[in-house]
Amino acid sequence: MKKETENPDFWRDKDKAVELSQELSSAEEELNWFSEIRKEMEDIKELIPLMEDDRELEAIEKKIKEKELEAYFNGKYDKGNAILSVFSGAGGQDAQDWAAMLLRMYQRYCENKGFKASVLDELFGEEGGERTGIKSAVVEVRGKYAFGLLKRETGVHRLVRISPFSAQKLRHTSFALIEVLPEIENEKEVKIKPEDLRIDFYRASGPGGQYVNKRDSAVRITHVPTGIVVSCQSERLQGKNKEKAMKILMSKLYQHERERQAKEVKEIKGEKVSASWGNQIRSYILHPYKLVKDLRTEVESTQPEKVLDGELDEFIEQEIKL
Repeated sequence: MKKETENPDFWRDKDKAVELSQELSSAEEELNWFSEIRKEMEDIKELIPLMEDDRELEAIEKKIKEKELEAYFNGKYDKGNAILSVFSGAGGQDAQDWAAMLLRMYQRYCENKGFKASVLDELFGEEGGERTGIKSAVVEVRGKYAFGLLKRETGVHRLVRISPFSAQKLRHTSFALIEVLPEIENEKEVKIKPEDLRIDFYRASGPGGQYVNKRDSAVRITHVPTGIVVSCQSERLQGKNKEKAMKILMSKLYQHERERQAKEVKEIKGEKVSASWGNQIRSYILHPYKLVKDLRTEVESTQPEKVLDGELDEFIEQEIKL
């Protein structure tokens, strides 16, 4: 493969050249990883008699465990970036607050993984003239295997707690829907006709006290044939917001086409469900006891505070192995 890249005619077919270059880079990364692990193990072997604890061994064990998981990432887009969306469901004000909690949970998870998570669009909830949580949010997650790790988080997440919005301190059940799509980098994957798009610019909004863009830089794109609407307001420049909104649109259209063909639907998104009772994939119970339980893998945690702070590894690792 490396000899091919040294051929003077290598870049004549740009698309093929890029694909081969990426494959070569990935193969070199794998080889480097194994070389580094081997060296670390040899170093530790010599130091074992002098070691007072086994933290270094645990660190290597963690690296090997992560590498083992990569064997499950055989989907077309598993190695790439992801677009994660949060939608509040049944439960009104409590559901909007729950959606905000889930957004924070995934942001913390991404931070722990070394991924870059950028909120591209956010629609805040309102109650009595005050903002309460979010109705929806779209997050771009950039990092190796971001989509492979997150794609099975798609589904309804259920919260049971004493409502902070109830004067009677009543127990309340809330729902929110998570949708994870692959980021489509290659425009050839999805063909979009310019005449099929309606592009609107509007003033970006933000939570009270934070930066509010006073120029009409936020972008909303409607794909007229399908009715799919996407938006982005994270950047100060219209051009940047339009570029990111188009990425979201490509992912949405890719998903739409897969559903239309009724092929690989579950791999990309899972079955289409409403954010309501009976459709949840995971329950987070804060009252009358503390428990987070995944209804697909049966993985449980009695420390919901840690899970909501982004400690999702145990849940996600078991999902991947399903």
